Amino acid sequence: MSKSIYVIVGKEESLVGARCRELLDKLIEPAQRTMGLFDADAAEVSLADVLDELRTAPFLTDRRVVLLRDADNFISQNRQAFENYFDNPCPTGILVMTVSSWPGNTKLAKKLPAVGELVSVSAPKAYQLPGRLIKYADEAHGKNLTKAAAELLVELAGDELIRLYSEIDKLALFADAEKAITSGHIEQLIGHNRLFNAFAVIDSIIAGDAAGALQRARSMFAADRNAQYTVVGAFAFVLRRMFLAKVMLAKGARRDEVEKRLQIWSRKERFFSLIRQMPLDRLAGNLRRLAATDYAIKTGRTKPNVAIEQLVLELAAC
Repeated sequence: MSKSIYVIVGKEESLVGARCRELLDKLIEPAQRTMGLFDADAAEVSLADVLDELRTAPFLTDRRVVLLRDADNFISQNRQAFENYFDNPCPTGILVMTVSSWPGNTKLAKKLPAVGELVSVSAPKAYQLPGRLIKYADEAHGKNLTKAAAELLVELAGDELIRLYSEIDKLALFADAEKAITSGHIEQLIGHNRLFNAFAVIDSIIAGDAAGALQRARSMFAADRNAQYTVVGAFAFVLRRMFLAKVMLAKGARRDEVEKRLQIWSRKERFFSLIRQMPLDRLAGNLRRLAATDYAIKTGRTKPNVAIEQLVLELAAC
C-alpha cells in the first residue's frame, strides 16, 4: 500500500534521481503521468501550487502524485505549513520530495513515520557494488550476472553506480536471448578495446619504448570519452592477471591451467612472453604505483590523463 508522503534524501544527485525514478515507477504508470503527475523544481513553484496539486482529485488516473525536487529550502521556508500537512495529508494525493538532508530532530522528521516513508540514498561501498549489479541485472533484465563478471565490470567501468547500471543495460541487450551476462560479454562489449590498448601500453613499457607507451596512452583518452573513468581499471585488470599468472607459474602451475584460471583467451603468446620479461617484484611495484595513481585521481589531486602519463613514464623508467 502506498504512503501519503515520501522523502528521498541523499547527497549524490544522480543516485537520488535514480531512486526517485524507481519510486515513480511503483506509484504511477507511465501512461497516467500526463494527467496524474506534477513534477516541479521547488525553486520554481509556490506553496499554494503544491497544495492545490495535492488536493486536485485524480482524473483518468489511479492517484495524484506531486514530485517536488530539491526541496530543502522550500521546506525551511514553509515548515509550519508542512507540519500542518503532515498532520492531515490529502487522501487522494501522494507527495514525493527530494532533499539533500533530513535532520532527525525536527518535528517533520518525527511526524513522517506515521504518514510516510523516508528513503535514504547513499553511494554503496566498493565491496557492495558487485551485489548491487547482480541484483539490478536480475530485477531489471531477468539476467544472471555472476560475481566474477560483476567484479570485472566494476574493474573496467569504474565505481559510479549509475554508469554501471547503464553498462548492465547495454550488456543485457548484447547478451540477447542468453540467460546470463558473462565475463566474455563484458570483455567483448566493454573491455576489448580498453584491455587491448592497456596491454599495448604495457607491452611498450616492457620493451623500453617510453615514447610509444606514452603515445598509446594518449590515444586511449582520444578514442574513448569514458577513458577517465575506466583507464585505471583496464591497466589494473591486465597487470593483476600478469601478477597472478607469474605467481601461479612460480608455484608450478601448467600454462594451460593458468590460461583457464585467469581466462586468457587472446594474445596468449605475447602475454606469457611479457611475463617472462617482467620480474615478480616489478609487477608488484607497478600495481602499487597504479593504486597510488587511482587514489590521486579519485581524491581530485590530479587529472586522469595527466596521472596516467606520469605513471607510464614512471613504469618505463623502472
